[in-house]
Amino acid sequence: MVVKQVLQPRALLERLLIWIQQHLSDRQMMLVLSFLVGFLASVAAFVLHWIIGHIQLLLTNGFRMGSPNWLYLIFPIIGTSLTALFVKYVVKDNISHGITRVLYAIATKRSRLRSHNCWTSVIASSITIGFGGSVGAEAPIVLTGSAIGSNLGRLFKRDSKTLMVLVGCGASAGIAAIFKAPIAGLVFTLEILMVDLTMASLLPILISCVTATVFSYIFIGQKPLFDFVLSSAWGVDRIPSSILLGVCCGLLSLYFIRSLGFCERIFSKLADYPLAKLILGGVLLSGLIFFFPSLYGEGYSAVNILLSGHSLADWSQVMNGSVFAGHQNLMLLYVALVVISKTFATSATNGSGGCGGTFAPALFVGGFGGFLFSHFWNMEQFGVYAPENNYTLLGMAGVMTGVMHAPLTGIFLIAELTKGYDLFMPLMIVCISSYLTTNIFETNSIYALRLAREGKLLTHHTDQSALTLMNMNELIEKDYHPISPDLSMGQLVQAISRSNNNFIPVLDEGGKLLGVIDITRIRHIIFRTELYEKFTVKQLMIQPSARLLYNESMREVMKEFDATDAAQLPVVDVNNRLIGYISRTKMLADYRQVIADLSSE
Repeated sequence: MVVKQVLQPRALLERLLIWIQQHLSDRQMMLVLSFLVGFLASVAAFVLHWIIGHIQLLLTNGFRMGSPNWLYLIFPIIGTSLTALFVKYVVKDNISHGITRVLYAIATKRSRLRSHNCWTSVIASSITIGFGGSVGAEAPIVLTGSAIGSNLGRLFKRDSKTLMVLVGCGASAGIAAIFKAPIAGLVFTLEILMVDLTMASLLPILISCVTATVFSYIFIGQKPLFDFVLSSAWGVDRIPSSILLGVCCGLLSLYFIRSLGFCERIFSKLADYPLAKLILGGVLLSGLIFFFPSLYGEGYSAVNILLSGHSLADWSQVMNGSVFAGHQNLMLLYVALVVISKTFATSATNGSGGCGGTFAPALFVGGFGGFLFSHFWNMEQFGVYAPENNYTLLGMAGVMTGVMHAPLTGIFLIAELTKGYDLFMPLMIVCISSYLTTNIFETNSIYALRLAREGKLLTHHTDQSALTLMNMNELIEKDYHPISPDLSMGQLVQAISRSNNNFIPVLDEGGKLLGVIDITRIRHIIFRTELYEKFTVKQLMIQPSARLLYNESMREVMKEFDATDAAQLPVVDVNNRLIGYISRTKMLADYRQVIADLSSE
């Protein structure tokens, strides 16, 4: 009876798959799955923010606004410690840097994400952010949505290309759900995740985005995430200030990327000392939040103060609960210090064991930076007034564009978030200026930078994407017959008769590659029996044109074949022990197949 209950769901799934094959086309099934992905992503986003909100309400309800709160020194450490324990003993996998992990899955694993990613990031990031971790919930929800798409596709036995689209559906649905911004979700997938956006993938992604947004309205309500009312209409006289703001946002984005990378490298050196990481990150994070409570959690409430305020008294509320509270004359200093310290707080959160993304921190830094820019611009009286709340909004778009290298995402996300459609022109100016400025110094987004260094990044170039999708392990052939260097020529001829290819490696007793026998080079003497005892393999072998290191990128493999024009090349490990060989013919055949898959609809 127990066996029957265990097998019943599997049998039900098999029947469902048979019914689908009989009644639904692949395209129709794709649309159904995209709807399911959108719905489930919206549920995940709702659960994530519901948990964060209730934890923060429980912990900070009743905090004093006019003086520092000492509990800020404790809560973040507790949050990162609980998250670290959850990841180590429950998840037992790396779930940090959600968007980077989605990119990695697309680039190297044919869009396959583990099933636990459908829920573990939601729990881990809820604990981290609820207790004050200075990170965002967007990257975890993107990883969650992508994992939902990947696992749904695998459950219904979809191919790798369909899985890639479903991963895009999940990522875009996550953004659409958490921000109630369907167009931003679509362009986020276009600019950051997808290789190509064709008509075959456009409709499913749109369905996922719209579905996620609609259900987010149902679950949460129609109130936008940020409170924004346009102060004054934009005019052409503000073009200079918009361009200059974009340049400043670009430089601020560069600071964000470089300082975050610097801190990550420091914490990575402590990888073997988790307690030291926890203490260093926890103390740094708690100290920063104690002095600057605006860094607590995602920080959107602090951004809302700058967006909705109209006077110094309104904006000074951003210092509530800090040592700066009540000192309006120190407001600009406070804002500047918050901008500088945000990246360190974000790095300390993730470095000490917390879980969260850099999406919200980029918006936060941009909002505070835009406010600071407009305030200084107005103080200098350049003649054209720059409304603080407008430029706070523009700064959010500018820094996010520079950090993510995604100008369309910056434009549409901010416009949809705040219903600030009247600012489309300055949004475009600021985002373009920011992107061009950042791109001078850094050609990859913060998410892609790590993968680009490893040569595992998918790009919009079909040729490069095809090489990235190819896997060396799938190309290595191991049907070779190694021989000893001491064999006579007669014994070599017998070995050749047993071989199915022209690759005959010469190995020592430890399996190290000494050379290879090229049959084409000894063809003129191979049938001269009088020479069989006069020559040894050691005298006849040659060095291979090149040696390929195991796990070398396919881009480098292709370069070696182009440079040597070899038919086969051996693959060795770091100790020169032979693993197998790669045939040029097989590699090119696989390459052409991947190109065909990428080009088909």
